[in-house]
Formats: sequence, structure tokens, C-alpha cells
Amino acid sequence: MASYYYLISSLPELSANEDMPITYDEFIDMCEDNVSDKTLERLKNLTLDSTKGPLLKKWSGFYTNLFRELNAQRSAALGKSYQVEYEKDSENTRIAQAAISAKNPLEGEKLLLAHQFDALDGYTSGHYFDDVCLFGYAIKLKLLERQRCFVKEKGEAEFKRLFDNVQQSVYNL
Repeated sequence: MASYYYLISSLPELSANEDMPITYDEFIDMCEDNVSDKTLERLKNLTLDSTKGPLLKKWSGFYTNLFRELNAQRSAALGKSYQVEYEKDSENTRIAQAAISAKNPLEGEKLLLAHQFDALDGYTSGHYFDDVCLFGYAIKLKLLERQRCFVKEKGEAEFKRLFDNVQQSVYNL
């Protein structure tokens, strides 16, 4: 753990409202000489759905429930039932509603990202130079990496393509 002092202190701050200051590969490179082989392997194989490792079980429960809440609300909006059981949380419900009713999908994703960062901040509170802090940082970086895939122009082009297809289908009726 002593080697974590320099490593964690040298990592750039992550914010849900800003671009990634480093890539995940750069993060892994920084970790290589400072963490155990087991920790490094877990970090290399980390996904947003991972459950094994410090913090990951708690994170996985939160992440799963948040997206089940989103699915339940989307199903309800379509008039369908959602049969999967999950732990209800009023804050997840509020954020899911706000994300679904956002003016565009990207704004909804930004709301979800900020909520996920807040949850991670709560889970890592009091952990400064340990595996919990390190894995919390890694998850945030993975979330930013996912967010970076959302390009407004591509999203608008895909929406237009889908909308044109719907219009054409309606026209052919």
C-alpha cells in the first residue's frame, strides 16, 4: 500500500462534466509498477459489470439496480410489464425519470454519469490510498471511456436515419 501514495497522488482528477484526462491504458501503465500482480490483473480485466475485487460488489449492486430501474421505467412507458426484481431506491428512481425525460439522450446519459460518480464518491469516502480508492478511480475512468463513445453528430445522424425509416413505414401504410 505504501506505493499507492505516489500513484494515487499523481493521478489526474476525474469529473463527470469533463473529458478523460488520461486513457484507461495510460492508467494501467501507471499502475504496473505500483500494484500487485493480482490487483493489476483485476484492473486490466475490469468492466462496469465486474463483481470481484475491492468495492466492486457494492458498485455492481448499485449499477445493476440503476439500470433495472431505467428498464422498468422504459417498459412502463411502452405499456409493458417489467418482471425482473430489483432493489428500489428513490434516488435511482428520480435520476432514471430525469434521464428518460431529458431533452435528448446525451443529456440523459450525462445525468446518469453524474449520479454514478456521486455514488462512487460515497463508496470511496474515507479511502485515500488503498485498493478501494484505486478501483473507484478505475470505474470512473471506465464510465468516462463509455461516455466518450457518445458523439452528438453520430447520434443525431442515427436518430434522423431511424426517424426517416419510421416515416417511410408510415407512408407505405
